[in-house]
Amino acid sequence: MKRLTLPVLAFSLLTLGFAQVGHTQVSSSDRPQTVEITRSGSQPSTEGSADYFTGSVRINPLFAAHDPLRVSGASVAFEPGARTAWHTHPLGQTLIVTAGVGWVQQWGGQIQEIRPGDVVQISPGVKHWHGATATTAMTHTAIQEALNGSPVDWMEQVSDEQYQAPNVNQ
Repeated sequence: MKRLTLPVLAFSLLTLGFAQVGHTQVSSSDRPQTVEITRSGSQPSTEGSADYFTGSVRINPLFAAHDPLRVSGASVAFEPGARTAWHTHPLGQTLIVTAGVGWVQQWGGQIQEIRPGDVVQISPGVKHWHGATATTAMTHTAIQEALNGSPVDWMEQVSDEQYQAPNVNQ
């Protein structure tokens, strides 16, 4: 068994060496290639603006889009009854529910319940809202891409009548 270890290791290193020969880095910018760590808690939280949210919402930025990347992410905590306004994303959005129970609704569709571990993928241009249920807080990680510098197009507030969910799909 020990005799095989050295040849396997040598073959692996040789293969790695061949894979790297002729490997060319293609980059759309002159920015140095790096690994960047943003420490938890190093970015200040913000309160969700009343222009875009109803109720108490706390936004904790996780990462911002830096050219040439277009992806950004945030952890968003909604208190019971809190929700976004209707909105769309030009390149779509992914939500990963991390705590609590929430609701999401596509324009013209039924309100759907979302729970921890659920992943919600919203296609580009789909008008929707998301937030906590009327009685339970909910937190999700939101990931979206920007098009021409904008990741979201905000619309009208979700009315109290629209928010009532007599027939929630689970």
